[in-house]
Amino acid sequence: MHKLANLLTGKSTTHLVPLPNALSPNHFLQQEAATAFLGLQQKAKQAGFNLQPASSFRNFERQKFIWNAKFNGTRKVHNDNGETLNLSKMNDWQKCQAILRWSAVAGASRHHWGTEIDIFDPDLLPKNQSLQLEPWEYQAGGYFEEFANFMQNYTAYFDFYFPFSTNEQQKDKKIGIEPWHISYQPISSQYQTLFTPEILQLAWQNEDILGKDTLIKHIDTLFSDYIL
Repeated sequence: MHKLANLLTGKSTTHLVPLPNALSPNHFLQQEAATAFLGLQQKAKQAGFNLQPASSFRNFERQKFIWNAKFNGTRKVHNDNGETLNLSKMNDWQKCQAILRWSAVAGASRHHWGTEIDIFDPDLLPKNQSLQLEPWEYQAGGYFEEFANFMQNYTAYFDFYFPFSTNEQQKDKKIGIEPWHISYQPISSQYQTLFTPEILQLAWQNEDILGKDTLIKHIDTLFSDYIL
């Protein structure tokens, strides 16, 4: 149980290999997912795109850092239009919901699995523009529009899909659309069924996660509305 829990919640790295051909050396995936991504990357290159990972495996500690920084107001929390939200007037559950719209709490991120990749094309990023990973960049009029259209058409050939999109699976969720997030379905679909509230709470033991008591109180809603 603990071995599975550690893998699903980002507390293990034994299932990972380095991802070659990435702009930075700090990207890791499961071997099967890495091989498939390299195939997709080559296909994109043939079409004139430079497919690169912005984020791949993310461990528990990194996700905890992101969550806590958003909860205490030192990291941006935005609405669907990319506008910064003021969390200071919200109660703890409202804060959690605002963050969960676009960010997973530590232990509940699919990026822990070694099957998930946030993608972009650095060659299409305008000069002096930093990557935001917000929907407008990938949608009509955005600088990644053509790249995103290509990815929508070809990811399935390499067993990837877009879990955070307007599909049947997400229709009852309150999480945002992420046209940059692809998932290696042969493995992630299995992990999705194995991940439970019990496993998540096991990972939270002795961890300093802001709002943890509130999250535990609302654990059923957390899973029904914000975890995919």
